[in-house]
Amino acid sequence: MNKSYFSLGLMSGTSGDGVDASIIQSDGDTNYKVISDQYFKYNQDIYENIHNLKDKINSSKDLNNFTKLMESLEKEITIFHAKAVNEIITASKVKIDFIGFHGQTIFHNSKEKISIQLGDGKLLSELTKKTVVYNFRKNDLSQGGEGAPLSPIFHKLLVDQNKINLPVCVLNIGGIANITVVGKDDNNDFLSRDLGPGNCLIDEWIRKNSQKKYDIDGNIARLGKINKDILNKTQKKFNERINQEKLSFDTKDFDLSFFYGLSLEDGAASITAFTGRIISEAIVSLLKNAKDKTWKILVCGGGRKNKTLMDDIKISSFKNLVFQPIDDYGINGDFIESQAFAYLAIRSYLKLPISFPKTTGVSKPCTGGLVIKN
Repeated sequence: MNKSYFSLGLMSGTSGDGVDASIIQSDGDTNYKVISDQYFKYNQDIYENIHNLKDKINSSKDLNNFTKLMESLEKEITIFHAKAVNEIITASKVKIDFIGFHGQTIFHNSKEKISIQLGDGKLLSELTKKTVVYNFRKNDLSQGGEGAPLSPIFHKLLVDQNKINLPVCVLNIGGIANITVVGKDDNNDFLSRDLGPGNCLIDEWIRKNSQKKYDIDGNIARLGKINKDILNKTQKKFNERINQEKLSFDTKDFDLSFFYGLSLEDGAASITAFTGRIISEAIVSLLKNAKDKTWKILVCGGGRKNKTLMDDIKISSFKNLVFQPIDDYGINGDFIESQAFAYLAIRSYLKLPISFPKTTGVSKPCTGGLVIKN
């Protein structure tokens, strides 16, 4: 029997509103057990600083122009994570072996082999007195991969351990939407890719045109009217600009310019419809033989709670694609990413692969993450 470890995963998504923290027990291979999940909300200053910085960085050239700002925010974010770590560890009363520290993504460009997550692994290790694994994407990028998505190996474990009938997909709708496909023909094979925008454009629209941070349940979009002309032009532009073989995306790959001038509600409705159409058409394209069999699409991430978005996804999909919350299987759909990075931290420490040719496009399975031992 493989040795089991206690690992704490930390994930701050593109919404930049806080940190998901999860403690799991796992051998880093065939099993896991959730010990604790907790969400820690950023204060308003950190939230605004994250989005102000992201608005300033539109290309890799901008990274050098805001070095001091990035360093200052990185320290602030790391200290916040350290407080979250100490709080959840104290509450759980578990002796943690590893911390999987994802950090806050501010820029990702796989063509330039750049993926920047703010988060000082050395400082976090000093503050928590724990072994920290961070910078998970660097090795994959250096080996020819796109650095994302990294959660598929954990998605597959979820499917295997919970004995979910195949074929099945795990659809994660975070800032960027990604999907993991676990086929019925070969249980040892799986594939994954980013699909396009998830919550990022909807959140940005709401954030810039109201006092809210996101569209709760899709209620604002439901009040609006879809501008079909703008919707069609936006999708055409997206299809022309985005290489359909691309495996990873950054929020900077998309913009809201087509929707400027619309009311809050009409813009939300049109952007949500655009997002839903991109996700559904990408799924249909990926599952080329989807019409021949029933596929379950298990949905996790904050986007699954946006009822308008989920309706828009279903409208453009095959009828034999069955969408349901992953929560139906007793799995908390809010914390899968943080649990995944707890799992990846163990795999990284054991030098097991965390990315694969059919997930990130890397030439061969490779491990990743930098390990800082306290």
